[in-house]
Amino acid sequence: MNEQKLSKRLASVAHYVRKNDRVADIGSDHAYLPAWLILNQRIEYAVAGEVVEGPYQSALKLVKQLGLDQQITVRLGDGLAAVESADEISAITIAGMGGSLISDILDRGYQSGRLRGEERLILQPNIGEKTLRTWLMTHSYAIIAEKLVMEEGRFYEIIVAEKVTEPVSYTLAELTFGLFLPEDDPDLFKEKWQADLLNRKRILKQLEQAKQPQPEKIAEMIKMIELIEQL
Repeated sequence: MNEQKLSKRLASVAHYVRKNDRVADIGSDHAYLPAWLILNQRIEYAVAGEVVEGPYQSALKLVKQLGLDQQITVRLGDGLAAVESADEISAITIAGMGGSLISDILDRGYQSGRLRGEERLILQPNIGEKTLRTWLMTHSYAIIAEKLVMEEGRFYEIIVAEKVTEPVSYTLAELTFGLFLPEDDPDLFKEKWQADLLNRKRILKQLEQAKQPQPEKIAEMIKMIELIEQL
């Protein structure tokens, strides 16, 4: 993967960036995503935010090599602290982190005012999708699109959300499985959750055979298995 050819999951994230969005890519790593968006004339400006010095330097190097210094601003900052009001960001992309961490980044941005509610959120959690959807729901972000992709044997979900004025309410099934994923690619969706079901049944068996009783974990696992089987 590079700025010329994105990975399948990042290409799916890029798909939901609108023409001429001003993008803040949080946890940008090498800044491949913003660079690709500019090189393909999808956008004209982006912020590549990184909290780790190594990836920050890698992003700076790539942007300089490509001569995109005027179009991509690389900043060292924790989450949305890398974004300034003058950037006039209209889309935020956060990919390759856990759902809890993405939720935390959004929450701190929400509390600080850096997340204004005017931005489209394009999120790709590696795990913890339910946690992320719950945060979006409780903060009145409507999920407007979702995509499930498989890359190198792993499943990834892309969640796109926008702020709305009315309260948002999703069922437990929608928070867990997504609003659009069951119909988007039924075969891939079924493959993901069949694999998850088998894994949970193995874990349940281990919990039941453990020397130290864990009734709460067992009850939670049984509830989730039943929910999956209802599909």
